[in-house]
Amino acid sequence: MESMFQEEGSSSVTSSSSLQFFSMMSLSLSPSLGSSPYQMKCEERGLVLIHLLLAGANFVATGDLQNANLTLEQISQHASLDGDTMQRIASYFSEALADRILKTWPGIHRALNSSRITMVSDEILVQKLFFELLPFLKFSYILTNQAIVEAMEGEKMVHIVDLYGAGPAQWISLLQVLSARPEGPPHLRITGVHHKKEVLDQMAHKLTEEAEKLDIPFQFNPVLSKLENLDFEKLGVKTGEALAISSIMQLHSLLALDDDASRRKLPLLSKNSNAIHLQKGLLTNQNTLGDLLDGYSPSPDSASASASSSPASSSASMNSESFLNALWGLSPKVMVVTEQDFNHNCLTMMERLAEALFSYAAYFDCLESTVSRASMDRLKLEKMLFGEEIKNIIACEGCERKERHEKMDRWIQRLDLSGFANVPISYYGMLQGRRFLQTYGCEGYKMREECGRVMICWQERSLFSITAWRPRK
Repeated sequence: MESMFQEEGSSSVTSSSSLQFFSMMSLSLSPSLGSSPYQMKCEERGLVLIHLLLAGANFVATGDLQNANLTLEQISQHASLDGDTMQRIASYFSEALADRILKTWPGIHRALNSSRITMVSDEILVQKLFFELLPFLKFSYILTNQAIVEAMEGEKMVHIVDLYGAGPAQWISLLQVLSARPEGPPHLRITGVHHKKEVLDQMAHKLTEEAEKLDIPFQFNPVLSKLENLDFEKLGVKTGEALAISSIMQLHSLLALDDDASRRKLPLLSKNSNAIHLQKGLLTNQNTLGDLLDGYSPSPDSASASASSSPASSSASMNSESFLNALWGLSPKVMVVTEQDFNHNCLTMMERLAEALFSYAAYFDCLESTVSRASMDRLKLEKMLFGEEIKNIIACEGCERKERHEKMDRWIQRLDLSGFANVPISYYGMLQGRRFLQTYGCEGYKMREECGRVMICWQERSLFSITAWRPRK
């Protein structure tokens, strides 16, 4: 049974060592664990839940079902889907750990999930809620559209390939900007790539309606496909068109094709001082889950550095590399890439859980700052989007694990190797982004710029990167 649970690339020695370390850390918590959840202060309960999640993950990783079950039961006594930030996030991480256990019995797992059907209407709803409750998509749309407008100045035939294919609001805004060009609007063609026909149909209807209203010559080209199966011929790129490519939170899914057991290995906590900082941070009066976790998370750059020194095998990297090479071959005037700026593509489940705890803490803190805990829209977004992403990161392996978010430095490296040169986001683009965040009504959101590359942050934690590119000659 233990061998069935053993994570890829880990050893029982390593896992046992981590388990022993966190067991020692948990000794000081024994009085709290016996307390009623209702008697605990928020910070005390958050500390308990973090320790329980880390201990439970170690039990799952080593195949200790009995202790994993006991730990998950303890978590359920303290966690809550409609509680404070740590209670909510603990619910989804414990569900992900339970799902990982159930995957070792495929028959039971399939039976329990056989009635789960993902409706297209659910995907559209999640997209709408993510757009409305958080600023990330709006911010990305502003910077992406500005980069496209600047690159297409004076062009009469413009073709945009949208690898996201689910955000009509982005292109409605662009149509309005293009309609006001002094030289008049171009003939615009947008190719949307998505794996659901209904989503593309909605895009086509809304954009065609807006183009007719603005009297812009327009054509929508739907391409029904998953990204990894995309036939580039169907994009219909023609000579004489000025091409732009927009990719919003899509390229990381291609990294499932780079699943190589020789990739980076990082210890969960390389120094005992991290544990000291963790306990000190958790025992002070903190206001957000990000504060609770501050000082615990592995270095934001550690996984990126390790990845740079440990290249993937040629057979695996060719799959994702060939996709970027194909984009380069289309010769776009500009390509704008938005990606989550996280380290979720670590080799072992324990590493991914540690990183994901820290990064999803920021997401949940964002919602906590602006949306009521009783909001059904918030609950739907957390469950249908973030909860499913957490489950994919923690419970899945191999090609099934699609949520392989990586840091901006890794994307810069990949795009550079594929023949792309970075195009700095313009001053006006950054000014628009900064003004948008200032008017959003929440001081926690910040914008950071590094050499013309832009990141949107929660407090000091980078969440998304936006970069622009063009092919080198």
